[in-house]
Amino acid sequence: MVPEQIERETVIAAPVERVWTLLTEAEHLGRWFGDTGAEIDLRPGGAFSLSWQQHGTVRGRVVDVEPNERFSYRWIVRGDREQAARTGGTSPLVEFTLRADGDGTRLRVVESGFASLDAEAAQQQERFEDNHRGWGIKLDDVREYAERVHA
Repeated sequence: MVPEQIERETVIAAPVERVWTLLTEAEHLGRWFGDTGAEIDLRPGGAFSLSWQQHGTVRGRVVDVEPNERFSYRWIVRGDREQAARTGGTSPLVEFTLRADGDGTRLRVVESGFASLDAEAAQQQERFEDNHRGWGIKLDDVREYAERVHA
């Protein structure tokens, strides 16, 4: 059976407001998350995209925005992409939560919806495993980026 969600967290040596900026501004997303740019309309229902030289562009739709506390979006995966983004039917949900942790920020990411993807079980499992590895890398990337760049 395919696990339903991934949960990861890290502590970043930067205040919550700065980490929020790194998570929600295209200038920064396109550097630590993607490698060739990003676009984001930071409001519920707003479109966003991340681009990588190796993987091309992946699109999503913003779900929730609670400044300095919570940010979530749905990846748009397959089928009727706009419908999937609105209903979540075949679209994984990614939720970031931020809270102060001493002088830093505890950043938690939860990605859910793998078992309901419109795909064969083997493909669902592969997606889960790829993203599980990927979130470990990306949380390291944002932590390191926060140490190098002052937003």
